[in-house]
Amino acid sequence: MPIEVNGKVLETDEEGYLADITQWEPGVAEVMSKEDDLTLTAEHWELINFLREYYEEYQIAPAVRVLTKAVGKTMGKDKGNSKYLYSLFPYGPGKQACRYAGLPKPTGCV
Repeated sequence: MPIEVNGKVLETDEEGYLADITQWEPGVAEVMSKEDDLTLTAEHWELINFLREYYEEYQIAPAVRVLTKAVGKTMGKDKGNSKYLYSLFPYGPGKQACRYAGLPKPTGCV
């Protein structure tokens, strides 16, 4: 199901992840969050940008357990916990945040 971002039509897979991750731009997250009725804040963007940097370094989208540990190591324990991450991305910080970040579905997520 394609999405329209800044006048461009971008293809997504059956679960809503970008078919071509190189087409990501911040507008992708804005469009996807509107579909989920979620307003993105600076905290959301902090995690989205963290995920993009993580993917660039490791070439993998982290599952929630790995994500939680990595966020805790980088941003501190107050942000590196499931309660905080789920408060930002209630449909799953791994799956939902990776989708907004234009990344593939995390390994091990159903």
